[in-house]
Amino acid sequence: MGVGNTGETGGMALHTKMLLGFAVGAVAGGLAFAVGQGVDASGAPQTATWLAATLKWVTQPVGSIFLNLLFMLVLPLVFSALVLGVVEIGDPKALGRIGLKTLAFILAVTGIAVTIGLVAVNVFQPGVGIDPAVGQKLIAESSTQAAGIVERGEAASAMQVLLSIVPRNPLQAGVEGNLIGVMFFALLFGIAAATLKTDGVRTFVGTLQGIYDITLLLINKVIQLAPYAVAALIFNLIAVKGFAALLPLAKFVAVAVGALAVHLFVVFPLLLWFVGRMNPIAFFRTVEPVMLTAFSTSSSSATLPTTLRVAEEGLGTPKRIGRFVCTLGATANMNGTALFEGVVVLFLAQFFGIELGLGQQVLVLLMCILGGVGAAGVPGGSLPVIASILVMFGIPPEGIALILGVDRFIDMCRTVVNVTGDLVGTVVVSRGEPADPVHDEAAKAG
Repeated sequence: MGVGNTGETGGMALHTKMLLGFAVGAVAGGLAFAVGQGVDASGAPQTATWLAATLKWVTQPVGSIFLNLLFMLVLPLVFSALVLGVVEIGDPKALGRIGLKTLAFILAVTGIAVTIGLVAVNVFQPGVGIDPAVGQKLIAESSTQAAGIVERGEAASAMQVLLSIVPRNPLQAGVEGNLIGVMFFALLFGIAAATLKTDGVRTFVGTLQGIYDITLLLINKVIQLAPYAVAALIFNLIAVKGFAALLPLAKFVAVAVGALAVHLFVVFPLLLWFVGRMNPIAFFRTVEPVMLTAFSTSSSSATLPTTLRVAEEGLGTPKRIGRFVCTLGATANMNGTALFEGVVVLFLAQFFGIELGLGQQVLVLLMCILGGVGAAGVPGGSLPVIASILVMFGIPPEGIALILGVDRFIDMCRTVVNVTGDLVGTVVVSRGEPADPVHDEAAKAG
C-alpha cells in the first residue's frame, strides 16, 4: 500500500501552507483580541469598530465562502462515490463482507473511544470542584443558545433518527442535509446498478464516474484556497473568544482533548500497525492535509472531499473501498464525537452532583456509540444528541450551556479524530482485499 505525495503548490507543500495559515490566523487573532476586545463604561463586552468591520467584511466571508464551496460539492460527491463504490465491489458477497468489516470497525473503535473518555472523566473528575458561581455565570451567558439545542435534542428521538435513515424524498433529504438518508438511497441505487448489466446502466455508471471526476477536479481547485481560509477561520475564533475563554473550564478541556489525543495517537497507530500493516508515521504524514482541514472547518462533511482525495491518491487504498468506507464514515464513524459525548454527560453529572453507577455508565457508553453514528457531520452536530442523553439520565439538559464557550475548540479537535478514523478504517478494511483491476493492469503493463 503506497504512500504518495498529497500535492505541491508553488514550491511549498499544501499542508505546510495550511500550517502557516493556521499560525498566522492564531497569532493575528490573539493580537486582535488583545487590542480590539474590551468593556464599555457599564462593564459590558465591547468590540472595537475596526475589529468588528474586519470580522464582518473580510475574515468571516473568506471562511464562509470556503466552507460553502466544500459543502456545495458534498452531495454530488457522496452520491457518486457511494454508488460507484458499491458498483465496483460488484459481488454481493464481497459487498456484504466489506460492509460487515466496516460496521465492525465502526462499532469496535467507537466503543474503545467512548471507554477512554469515560475512564478519563472518572479518573480526573473535571466536574468536581468548579466554583458554582462561575458555573452559573457560564450557563446564564449561553442560556438562549442552550435552550435551542435542548429543544432539538428532545425532538431527536431514537425512532426519528431511525426513520430518517429511509428518506421519503431523497432530493429533500439532500436539501435538508440528511446525509444518512442520501447514503441509504445511494446504497440501494448502487446495489441495483451492480445487479443490472444493461447498456443503459453502464452508460449511467459512466456518467456518475464523470460526475465524480469533475467533483474531484473542483475539490483540487477549491483546496488551494485552504491556507487562506484556515487563517481566516482561526482568526475568527480567537479574535472573538480569545485564549482566555478556555480558562474557566481548563480541566474539562484538558480531559476531553487528552482523551481524544490518546485515541488519535495510541489507538489509531496500534490499529494501523497490527491490523492495517501500515507504518503509522507514514500514514500521519500523508493524512496531514485532511487533519488540518478537519481542524479548521470542524466538519466531517466539509472535509469529505479532501478525505477521499487523500485516500485514493495518498494512501493508495482501493478506490472502491475508499469511496465506500470514507463516505459512510463521514456520518457514521464518529469516534471523536462519541468520546466527547461520554465526557460531557459524565462531566455534567459530576457538576450537578448526580451519581452514575457502573450499569448507568455502560448504558451511557451504548447511547454514545449510537449517538456518534446519528450525529450530524457539521459543526456542533453532537450537541442535540448530548441533550437527549442528558434528559434520559435526569441530568439538567440546560447544563449544556456550561460548555458552549469551549465547544468550538473541542469540536475542532474531535473532528480531526473523526476524519482520521475514516482513513484508518479505510486502511484496515482494505487489508486482505484485492487491489482495483486498473492497478492490476498497470502492474502487468509495468
